[in-house]
Parts: sequence; structure tokens; C-alpha cells
Amino acid sequence: MVSCVDAHHHLWRYHPAEYGWIGEEMRSLRRDFLPPELREEMESAGVHAAICVQARQTPAETEWLLGLAAEHSWMAGVVGWAPIPSADFPAQLEMLLRSAKLKGLRHVLQDEADPAFALRPEFERGLRAMRGTGLVYDVLIFAPQLPVAIELADRHPEQAFVLDHLAKPKIAAGEMSPWHEQLRELARRPNVWCKLSGMVTEANWQRWTAEDLRPYLDAAFEAFGPRRLLAGSDWPVCTVASTYSRWWQMLRAWARELSAGEQEAIFGRNAAEVYRLEGNT
Repeated sequence: MVSCVDAHHHLWRYHPAEYGWIGEEMRSLRRDFLPPELREEMESAGVHAAICVQARQTPAETEWLLGLAAEHSWMAGVVGWAPIPSADFPAQLEMLLRSAKLKGLRHVLQDEADPAFALRPEFERGLRAMRGTGLVYDVLIFAPQLPVAIELADRHPEQAFVLDHLAKPKIAAGEMSPWHEQLRELARRPNVWCKLSGMVTEANWQRWTAEDLRPYLDAAFEAFGPRRLLAGSDWPVCTVASTYSRWWQMLRAWARELSAGEQEAIFGRNAAEVYRLEGNT
């Protein structure tokens, strides 16, 4: 049986200057979150391996995460950061690829003033440099940026893309359109996968229920099917609205209606395939 993989989590040593995005409403996140704490959470939730995703846009972040992954076998992979639009990105990429634990790269597109930042010539040049490396590009956007993601996937059909957090639909407001239609359109591109993660922080933090999330989970399943969905926690960010175990309990309860093979795909096999984790899970 395929191991359960948490396809999306973060680690950090907290410093106010480096984590300005952690506002007062998220003050519980203003502390260190390190491997021993996550490992304890994973064991209690029946999760066997994890993919760590960058939370700072610095080369030092990627190096630190790769170092942690080298120390902890259950850290199956890292989605790091590198200056993709930079002219010297290919040289930096060559150095990063020396680590077998590097599985992908991500830029925080949702924070760029230009919603079409990913379509700039210099960014696309960097994506082309990733061709043939086997690295995934994780797409972090808000729902209104889905048309950009669609065009990006069309322009780079050989690049594997993984959409983080379903593109952050407005779950608290109960909005489905045009997010649903655009997600379905993005899913028509066979080089795009989607993470079932980051949902509780888009819902009402204090009062969300499984029924609030179900329409969005169902929409993602309808769009991507069981072979291109990945289960992830977004720990520790999720803890402002849910415990780690509660999230996994909710997600497994939703998936009970699926076949055993479909559940194995969503909870582990798909992550192992798209991020090339075969030797790590």
C-alpha cells in the first residue's frame, strides 16, 4: 500500500522581519515550527512522508530546507525558491539540482503587484530552463489569477505544474463562480495537478464545517479526477483554523466514498509520481 504523503507543509524559525505576512490575526504562528513537532503531528494522523514548501523567497531558505530534508528521511522532498526570472538562474539551478531532495520550485505569485507576473518574458525564460530537470513548478495564486495559470500551462506543456490550495477560492463567502469554471478549464491541461490543501484558512476559521468544504472538494475532484489530486495540510498555517489531525480526519471522511485505489492515489501515489518520490516513501 502507498504511504500517506502530506504534499504541502512548511517549516520555519520565526523572525518578524522575514515573516511579515504573518499578521496579528495569525499571531499563533509567530514562533518556530521545526521537524520534531511536525513529525509528532504526522505520527498521530497516520501520515508517513511529507513535502516541505518554501515560506521565504531567499536562496538561504531553499538551502536550509534541503539540509533538513537530508537529516530526516520522512521529509521526502522540498519545493524551494530560486530567482526564476534572473539571468543567472540556470547556473543556480544547476547547483540546486545536486540535491536529490529538491523536487520543485515555487514563487509567491499571489503577492506580485502584476497579476500576470508569471507571463513576463524573463519568468518564462526561467521556466524553460527547468525543462528536462524533472522539477515541478508549484503555482501559488488567488482565484482571480486562474486565467494566467491556464495560459502558463498552455505555453509550457512539457512543464509539470501543481496548483496549490485550489487557487484559494472564497470558501467563507460561499463563492463558487467563476472559480469553479476556471478550475475546470485549467484541469483540461494534462500537465497540471492540484493540491487539496489550504482550505480551512479560506473558510471561516472559527466555524467551518466539513459541509462548507465539500462543494470545493467535489469541484476539484470533478475537474482533476483521482489521478491528479494531492492531499496536503498546509501546516502550520492551517493551525489557525484546525488541528493537523482534524484536517486529515475531515479529508479522509470526504474520500470514504471513493474506491480504495482512488484514495491511495490522492493520499500518496499521485504525490510520489509527480514529485518523483518513489525512493523516499
